[in-house]
Amino acid sequence: MTARTQRKGRDFIARHGETVFNAARRMQGDHVHTPLTRAGFAQADAMGAALREILGAKPRLTLWSSSAGRALQTLAVIAEHLELDWHDARHDDRLVEIGLGDWSGRYYADLAREQPAFLDAEQRLYRTRPPGGEWYDGIAARVSRWLDDTDADPGDRLVLMHGMSSRVLRGVMTGIDILPQFDAPIAPDLPQGSLVMIERGIETLVHRAGASAAAPA
Repeated sequence: MTARTQRKGRDFIARHGETVFNAARRMQGDHVHTPLTRAGFAQADAMGAALREILGAKPRLTLWSSSAGRALQTLAVIAEHLELDWHDARHDDRLVEIGLGDWSGRYYADLAREQPAFLDAEQRLYRTRPPGGEWYDGIAARVSRWLDDTDADPGDRLVLMHGMSSRVLRGVMTGIDILPQFDAPIAPDLPQGSLVMIERGIETLVHRAGASAAAPA
């Protein structure tokens, strides 16, 4: 797959902080709002501090976020560090997490008892499409449309997303190989509260949060 190199600015792609669903090991997927825990706010603080070190105060930065509440909460903390107005952020449903259909809201442990092989624990990816839900090629299609529509954004931007959807976006932008079992390019997993920079198709880790036991989505 070919990397996306047409953007002149840098893209800082952040995974939101831990939520109450993550802490309880429930499947949240495209739930509109699952609030951050104290650990989640601390992760957002750490990402904000890391970006402040790189960009300074009031940088020229376009703010983008998934429309999910947990992404917007995380962005609010980061924006405060950067002295930027959270209300200027643009929201887009194409940046939301994988749709989990009938699995949405369930506990991972309950589903694992019914379907022991539903999750690839090593890659932290689902092995089968959630009933009534979304597959990785669907995520790749929607984030690719978002990229097509926003390539003209000036300069740098910050994009607040989720575990699965950000991995697919990073895969599309860096041009990694499509995984045939998932029908999409999927970048390596990063813990919640982690932040990367992609410039001309090259990804650099900016901040890696401490590993947690949180499930992938």
